[in-house]
Amino acid sequence: MSASKVSIALVLPDLLGTYGDFGNAVVLEKRMAWRGIPAEIVTIRFGEPVPDSCDIYVVGGGEDTAQTLAVRHLREHPGMQRAAARGAVILGVCAGIQIFGESFTRADQVTHPGLGLIDSTSHAGGSRAIGEVIATPADGLFEGLLTGFENHQGRTVLGPSARPLAHVKVGTGNDGSVEGAVQGRILCTYLHGPVLPRNPALADLLIEWATGAKPAPLDLPAVTQLRAERAKAAGV
Repeated sequence: MSASKVSIALVLPDLLGTYGDFGNAVVLEKRMAWRGIPAEIVTIRFGEPVPDSCDIYVVGGGEDTAQTLAVRHLREHPGMQRAAARGAVILGVCAGIQIFGESFTRADQVTHPGLGLIDSTSHAGGSRAIGEVIATPADGLFEGLLTGFENHQGRTVLGPSARPLAHVKVGTGNDGSVEGAVQGRILCTYLHGPVLPRNPALADLLIEWATGAKPAPLDLPAVTQLRAERAKAAGV
């Protein structure tokens, strides 16, 4: 963490911003501000260099063409990869889980190299996964259920160096069994919503990784109520 404030890089929201995924950066900033932790959002748009000095990097979802443009840009401007090597916290959503892997194969059956940040490969599935997801966090990563909305055709296979974020109860996630990936301080998910407003415990886990300290509890009854409503809508 920087000496003055936590810097949150919002990476390529003009390409990878499906379903308001920029809200993940906003939630991180707000949940730190409510605890008196100074934080700022640094927006990196297409065509701009990616700094390697930020504490947290947030990457959202996008369609095939945007995804291919994004991985090309991030290869040409590898600041996020350098930050990952020193242990920065990185969140990848939907397209993020695919481009962070070793490779991804689009619906046109063309395979593209990924960034190699996580041990995984992704490919287009036979049908599109659309709807609510309810999953149980793996390995006690955080308390409560993981919830979100998925809309993707990709299927992701994890290698031995990566572990799942959660085990699926309702929905598809990576493959109908597990959802997302965790490798070091890199965390990926297929879930929108955006995922951090819907899962404050997950947001606090990323804050803990970035600051080195467990965040103080926040009492926000409206969030608890909304989570219960979404779980009920998904049949849980």
